Amino acid sequence: MAGIMDGERQFHIRTIPEEVGRYVILPGDPGRVPAIAQLLDNAQQVASNREYNVYTGYLDGEKVTVCSTGIGGPSAAIAVEELIKCGADTFIRIGTSGGIDLKVSGGDLCIASAAVRGEGTTAEYLPEGYPAAADYSVVSALAQTARELSSDEDGNRYHVGVVHSKDSFYGEVEPENSPVSQDILRRWEGYVRCGCLTSEMECAAVFAVGIARKARCGAVLTALWNVERTKRGLPDKVTYDNSRGIACAVGAIRKLIQWDLDVRGKK
Repeated sequence: MAGIMDGERQFHIRTIPEEVGRYVILPGDPGRVPAIAQLLDNAQQVASNREYNVYTGYLDGEKVTVCSTGIGGPSAAIAVEELIKCGADTFIRIGTSGGIDLKVSGGDLCIASAAVRGEGTTAEYLPEGYPAAADYSVVSALAQTARELSSDEDGNRYHVGVVHSKDSFYGEVEPENSPVSQDILRRWEGYVRCGCLTSEMECAAVFAVGIARKARCGAVLTALWNVERTKRGLPDKVTYDNSRGIACAVGAIRKLIQWDLDVRGKK
């Protein structure tokens, strides 16, 4: 008997293997996909369904895919799962976030080395207490590229460290409106004291799927602003420009392509 998962195309993202590259850039917003795809050669839309807008082109001769994930861990995990089924093995999430550590200003890039599992999706992939960590080679490629794109000024720096993933956007920006505000604020104070860089909604899920499925995953996040700097009355930039983050992701993919070619050449 045929089931709903038995079609030729993936159930949610609607792609087939020949339409997907080994390397994938994962923005959240479907509207961001065409702008990122313009940085590839001969990029074309290969699928569009629900929150998943998928383009594939070439970068330095290698097939590269750009696929939006929507908002939150569940939809991001679905995208990564189905892209892996189509042959992808290297993922860079690109997104926006709200700064936590006081050294982060709006406009800064945050390279995630790992993500706090403050959401529910990762419980379906990792044992309790197991970290949602990024792949070291992807983190290295992102950090090297970010260094090239950054300068020592507010809004143009880069940072590497732990980020916070959550399921509720308003739990961060309006915690006092929640019936469980005391729990939210207690946890948040711990993240502040530990130096957590920034807060977002997808990294933990992406990293967890990568760990479970033996894929390489990383993330570069643009801090739109810093909620902790705002609370303390400290100067802080507010930005909606994600272009440096996009450039960082594309530059990191270029490095990973070259590193992978070098490894193949030594075999």
